[in-house]
Amino acid sequence: MADLGLIGLGVMGRNLALNMDDNGFSLAVWNLEEEVTDRFLEENGGRNFVGTKSFEELVKAVEKPRRIMMMIKSGDPVDQVIKRIAPLLDEGDILFDGGNSHFERTREREAALREKGILYFGVGISGGEEGARHGPSIMPGGDRDAYQHLHPVLEKIAAVSDAGPCVGWIGPDGAGHFVKMVHNGIEYGDMQLLAEAYHLLRVGGGLEAPELAVLFAEWNGGELESFLLELTADIFAVTDDETGRPLVEMVVDRAGQKGTGRWTVQTALELGVSVPTIAAALDARILSSRKAERVHAETIVPPRAADRTGGIKKDQLIRSVREALYASKICAYAQGLELIRAASSEFGWDVDLSEIARIWKAGCIIRARILDPIREAFTRTPQLDNLIFEEPFLATLLAAEEGWRYSVKTALHLGIPVPALGASLAWFDASRTALLPQNLTQAQRDAFGAHTYERTDKPGKGPFHTDWLGEER
Repeated sequence: MADLGLIGLGVMGRNLALNMDDNGFSLAVWNLEEEVTDRFLEENGGRNFVGTKSFEELVKAVEKPRRIMMMIKSGDPVDQVIKRIAPLLDEGDILFDGGNSHFERTREREAALREKGILYFGVGISGGEEGARHGPSIMPGGDRDAYQHLHPVLEKIAAVSDAGPCVGWIGPDGAGHFVKMVHNGIEYGDMQLLAEAYHLLRVGGGLEAPELAVLFAEWNGGELESFLLELTADIFAVTDDETGRPLVEMVVDRAGQKGTGRWTVQTALELGVSVPTIAAALDARILSSRKAERVHAETIVPPRAADRTGGIKKDQLIRSVREALYASKICAYAQGLELIRAASSEFGWDVDLSEIARIWKAGCIIRARILDPIREAFTRTPQLDNLIFEEPFLATLLAAEEGWRYSVKTALHLGIPVPALGASLAWFDASRTALLPQNLTQAQRDAFGAHTYERTDKPGKGPFHTDWLGEER
């Protein structure tokens, strides 16, 4: 009998299977295309894999209580598999989804299967192909008592940092998939910030890819240290075999997306949480897809940068971009964690944000040095309202403020779009401003729609309405 069942032998599925086998777990495997299963078994002879051709075979091959993992495309394929396999499972069996399913769908599936006595988990997994093979960051959500049956497996296959295995029970029903969704939203923001830093340094500072490779590698030795920064430095160092130019310059500037960033922004809107850094990153990907329009527009309205870089001091720009990048990175993490806190309150999950920071320390795409002080901050103050006003982050933001503003100002002067750097700075400014111009917004709403307003000199005595357009006025 196999220890676990695995449905789906795509890139992530097969690498997780090999990871589990390395750690002493036997698997019964199934894939929609039988030839994929056959090839996987042939390529991995001698390992503890059992191939199955039907869900009936798969269920019979796994020891009870059964633990069966789905690594398939999110959406309807998950529902179809559940529909077919659920009648074959017994009360107390565990079915868990390791894909990027929307957390609301996970909540619905968990509730429906719970009525049948089947335990359902939504398990967020980050780290890509390499992480799946050698140790990802894992974010499981589901029944807390049932987690004891998954914990021994997930802890063995997870990445390990100096704070332990990068896995832990997140909360009930959709909590795990929600945290993974926000992880990806922060990832969108972080990637866009790096892209904007690259663009500003390349166009405004004249740095070529080999110079950027050295510079980003140097930055990775300090407080900016992260997997994405290290990866970016490595990318700049790769030369195209065909042209001899940096390969990154041969890549079409049209970025794709799979939906998790969009879900993050949509959910933030629904929960009333401001995530402008992440939203700007999503907008940038959407706008990048309009390549043909942009190429045509440049023939009509040429870029401003060509004749405006003369007065820029290269060293000052490099120093300022580094400060802007780190300050904006703090904002991206702060926005994502605030969104998790809001969802935890809304859905009764009681998510431990210090534990989230610990789980993200290794294996995942957004692993970074910044997670250590984040974890410490939420350990000191579990109900922290906004990370940017907690030390050491506030001191860092204030110290970076001059360079941050210089970077955004320079980009605006040159006509270089920096939506995420700019949105981060605007969010920081708005978050610390006692009086915002939305008094006018509310007056407008009252004037055209009688939406009422409150008065500054009469707190708690409203609401008030004024005939702003009356003849007597």
